[in-house]
Amino acid sequence: MKNLKFIAIIAFALTTLVACKKETKELATTNLTIDGMTCEIGCAKLIEGKLQGLDGVKEAKVDFETKSASITYDVSQQDITSLTATVEKAGGGELYKVVENK
Repeated sequence: MKNLKFIAIIAFALTTLVACKKETKELATTNLTIDGMTCEIGCAKLIEGKLQGLDGVKEAKVDFETKSASITYDVSQQDITSLTATVEKAGGGELYKVVENK
């Protein structure tokens, strides 16, 4: 009976440890230069909202003055291509163009 209790406790402990294992996310940050923004409230905030709405995007800041976006994202969920496409599709797809990424 003692052995059965011992085995049950060990099994529970191992199950708990495996189930509680944290997933590690690899985050990256990129900076995009965006042409076509004409205002801070409309353009910059629209693009920022679209980027922040993407799965895996931890932070997105669009600066109208520098015509740039700084995006921190989970590389398993997003990449430069998808981020660029999101910016360029904002506003109907004809207003904004990513001209450089750093």
